[in-house]
Amino acid sequence: MNIIVCIKQVPGTTSVEVDPVTGVLKRDGVESKMNPYDLFALEAALRIRDEKGGKITSITMGPPQAEEVICESYYMGVDDGYLLTDRKFGGADVVATSYTLSQGIKKINQYDLIICGKQTTDGDTAQVGPEVSEFLGIPHVANVGKIIDIKEKSIIVQMNMEESVEIQEIKFPCLITVDKDIYTPRLPSYKRKIETSNRKVNYLSIKDLEDKNELNYGLNGSPTQVERIFPPEVSSKKIMLEGKSEELTEKLFNILSEKKFI
Repeated sequence: MNIIVCIKQVPGTTSVEVDPVTGVLKRDGVESKMNPYDLFALEAALRIRDEKGGKITSITMGPPQAEEVICESYYMGVDDGYLLTDRKFGGADVVATSYTLSQGIKKINQYDLIICGKQTTDGDTAQVGPEVSEFLGIPHVANVGKIIDIKEKSIIVQMNMEESVEIQEIKFPCLITVDKDIYTPRLPSYKRKIETSNRKVNYLSIKDLEDKNELNYGLNGSPTQVERIFPPEVSSKKIMLEGKSEELTEKLFNILSEKKFI
């Protein structure tokens, strides 16, 4: 079985500046890590390969430094990895990101199952996985909390819905997004890190993709228009109130009313 896992490098801190012009995160010089939800996707892929055999390929989109998460996936047991990197991919929203990933997956070509984490910690949209499947024209199931069975031509999974649990059988090739409760991710292996230190990361730019139209990528291919984005103001200002219960209640009520909280 050929499995592709979509992973992403995200900021390792919440103290990230936002470009006031483009509305995108300033990632240069910011400590990064693998998106936590993608660790569950990798673990799901590794367990399927342990049971059924096959090959696992990781893919990500980002600047050249995102090669680090591909290498980290090697340390966990992934066989091959691709990095989609090009300045023309910069500033992409979820639609342009999904389209770029789908083009990269088409370049890889051979796959039975695509696994994504439910969402990323820097975007939290949970839209990229399903949109990738739409661009590829394959079925998908989101919020997978359990893999029940893997058959020759399909996979049976449990979906965790808001108020219910559903069992779905989905034919290959297909895409699933997995929730954080599906498995406990294994730790990267130091021994495997040494063994894979010279393993190649495959780079893909827009010239390598089937669709070379720059208008479909990055800011040009992003239908989402951000009017204004800014970090919340942090204030340490505080007010100390003294008095009896009745007095404090009235003072607190007046303050909340003045600030239009009530």
